[in-house]
Amino acid sequence: MSLPHVGSSVDSKDDRECERPISTIVFIIAMDAEALPILKRFNLAEDSTFFPGLPWIRYHGLYKDLQLNVIWPGKDLVLGVNNIGTIPAALVTYASVQALKPDLIINAGTAGGYMSKGADIKDVFLVSSVAFHHRRIPLPGRDSYGVGRRQSFSTPVLSAELQLKAGVLSTGDSFDICPPDEAFIAANNANLVDMEGAAVAYVAGLLNVPSIFLKVVSNAVDGGKPSVEEFHQNLAVATSALDRTVAEAVDFISGKCLSELSISETSSVGSTRLS
Repeated sequence: MSLPHVGSSVDSKDDRECERPISTIVFIIAMDAEALPILKRFNLAEDSTFFPGLPWIRYHGLYKDLQLNVIWPGKDLVLGVNNIGTIPAALVTYASVQALKPDLIINAGTAGGYMSKGADIKDVFLVSSVAFHHRRIPLPGRDSYGVGRRQSFSTPVLSAELQLKAGVLSTGDSFDICPPDEAFIAANNANLVDMEGAAVAYVAGLLNVPSIFLKVVSNAVDGGKPSVEEFHQNLAVATSALDRTVAEAVDFISGKCLSELSISETSSVGSTRLS
């Protein structure tokens, strides 16, 4: 099955992006276990009143010349578990952009990886494109809308500096993967799967904010082991690897404008948006 690429480049939201350094970064992080090492590293302060009446929590602080914001969707008010999945991710991304006007969004977190496509446990990937695999709409024109494939903000300079593997990310709202999901993941040519990335990319594209995706492999989708068991077994080591990469990325981004992360100063700074 072949799924067409959809979308067009978003023009620069402001020519000044090439004239001033990045100053505000918003991290969208789905789980407290993923966020905690980063919060400790940068000594970020909790602001639980930033989203009044909602479980979402902002952590923030200054690092060098950057205003860092980690947005965690918090825990379900009834069940007390992490608010994971595409709906919380989309909501907090929208609210954070509206409130904080970031120069850059970074979605950092764990992902399942395909060992057959070069994804090993603890590997950290810089994602080039994202798509959905659970939105199956077999109607003319709606199929591409369902897949929602978008390009992340191109940062080859960052990728080369940190020596990161290149990833293609497919997003769905279930932890397990059924045969129809597998078919769409294969059509998306993905080597990574998660439960948030494409939703973050969708909102970033709507609001014309550059977004990048750092994903660490916590479990092998095709490794022959139960994914849930392997996820819990590798979570600590995976989040530690993610934390180190985030720190390296922040250090590299500090003092640079968006164009300095890309090859061409005329590159688009937005996420790809559906036509």
